[in-house]
Amino acid sequence: MSSSPAVHVVPVKRTRTIVGFVVLGLLVVVVAATAWVGIRGLQAKGALEAAVPLAASITEQVMAGNAEAVRFTAAELAQYAETARSRTSDPVWRSYELLPFLGPNLEAVRELAAVVDDVAENAISPLATLDPNDFTTVDGAMAVQPVVDAQPPVAAANTALARAVKNVNAIDTGNVLGVVRSAVTRLQSVTVEAAGTLDGLNRAVILLPAMLGGDAPRDYIVLFQNLAEVRATGGNPGALALLHADQGRIDLTQQATSEDFNPFAAPVLPLSAGTSSIYGEITGEYLQDVTLTPDFAETGALTREMWRLEFGLQANGVLSVDPVALSYLLEATGPITLATGDELTADNAVKLLLRDVYARYEVLDQQDVFFAAAAGAVFDAVKSGNANPVKLIDALTRAAGEHRLLIWNADEAEQAVLAGTTLAGGRPVSDDKTNRFGLYLNDLTGAKMDFYLDVTSALGQRTCRKDLRPQYALEVTVTNTAPADAATTLPAYVTGRNISGVPLGNIKTMVSAYGTPEMYNLGVTRDGVDAPYTPGTDAMYPVSSIVVELAPGDSTVLRFDWLGPEPFTGELALRSTPLIELHETGSLNLRC
Repeated sequence: MSSSPAVHVVPVKRTRTIVGFVVLGLLVVVVAATAWVGIRGLQAKGALEAAVPLAASITEQVMAGNAEAVRFTAAELAQYAETARSRTSDPVWRSYELLPFLGPNLEAVRELAAVVDDVAENAISPLATLDPNDFTTVDGAMAVQPVVDAQPPVAAANTALARAVKNVNAIDTGNVLGVVRSAVTRLQSVTVEAAGTLDGLNRAVILLPAMLGGDAPRDYIVLFQNLAEVRATGGNPGALALLHADQGRIDLTQQATSEDFNPFAAPVLPLSAGTSSIYGEITGEYLQDVTLTPDFAETGALTREMWRLEFGLQANGVLSVDPVALSYLLEATGPITLATGDELTADNAVKLLLRDVYARYEVLDQQDVFFAAAAGAVFDAVKSGNANPVKLIDALTRAAGEHRLLIWNADEAEQAVLAGTTLAGGRPVSDDKTNRFGLYLNDLTGAKMDFYLDVTSALGQRTCRKDLRPQYALEVTVTNTAPADAATTLPAYVTGRNISGVPLGNIKTMVSAYGTPEMYNLGVTRDGVDAPYTPGTDAMYPVSSIVVELAPGDSTVLRFDWLGPEPFTGELALRSTPLIELHETGSLNLRC
């Protein structure tokens, strides 16, 4: 009789014990891993909370010229950033990113930490090698070589910050906690602001060596735009100066007024089709009118050629500044005493230069000489190197952001570096996120009444059509704030002596609104009624121009309408002539 193989049977109780130990072991592992992730998450949170403010404070330290503080802060930031990155990049953390609810939060925090670490290592660290004191003026000159030496680290930092902006904007915050979303939003704000500043710095260190005469002497014409007689990019350029740069030293070598330039019989250079048709041939015939066009590159080329024809010198470029920008610079230099005995301050500069001077001097040449002397005095104060560096950078940044500081280089390669910046003074450029409109004003009074011109604006869009093409509207309110008795109480030169046929005290203005290049012009209304206007095209931009004349105290509301080519859900923005008083563009509520 054969026997069967013996079968070993594990007792049920023992099996349950083994399973229990396995489950318990897994539970311990899960608890330990969770605790690991939690502890490291808290460490990363603390490091990130410390790192982001440090990144923001470095900008202030750089502007203050505190090199030692910059290096210390950069080292501290690097340590915090490395802690945050290392605590959120191990295999356990990455595996927990696969979990529902918790996973998206962990992934966002890891990506947040990676961006901060990238900024600390590849943007802040290169900048920390620079000494801001190397870029100050000494005895009216700036050393060129330190600017050249700064190009590689600034370029590296600029690339890193541009990458950081892209990466932080790519972080998915759709399914994360509010605290994580808030942290991402804050880092987005910090990186975007820093990237904008660094982009400007990068362009500056590329351009400055040549513009400072590092390779060969340079000459630049400076236009002082008088906002009391408004033009598209600011005002009538009644006063001019010539700057000479050689090996970092900049000297004001010549001053002139628009009265030094007799009208030319024809435009000194061929005008663009848009400029010729909308603003007229006078743009290229009268020095006072070169700023009628909103394209500062064309203004620069015309100014350079007029200067060459009048004085025989071909400049390397043209700069522009206005009295409001000068007032910003005075915040950095402090009060300046002029040869006339007047004290020019940040508080009184605009009023003195754009109103009071006309009551004091009845002769045009005396007015322009006073204006030029004031501008020259501010230039000398800045050049001396005694201006507060933080306030000076703030002043230049603010002036550039408001389009009160413009630059055109005759060298095409150098001008390309400025392309797309506020300094270039180009027409508004839209992108897939923002539609940018233009609003430009030109005085037709032939006077200095625009000290009393007030303009507010609002933008809006609506989609009512079946094809979903959006309609856009720009509403502009124009007001003459002059006193009721302006005709008799204001100086004759301010009211214009009726030389253009405009009654004394009235303000006559051509208002030109620009849609984006692909939009279709739908016309203009004035105070709710269809108004006669002049349609045009400037470099593919649809333009609507209308002339308004207002007596003291009068106000009118203009509305410019366009039809867009396709659905759009982005932002709307407006670039406009920089008047004395700037107003934020409001939101226009449009209904079908």
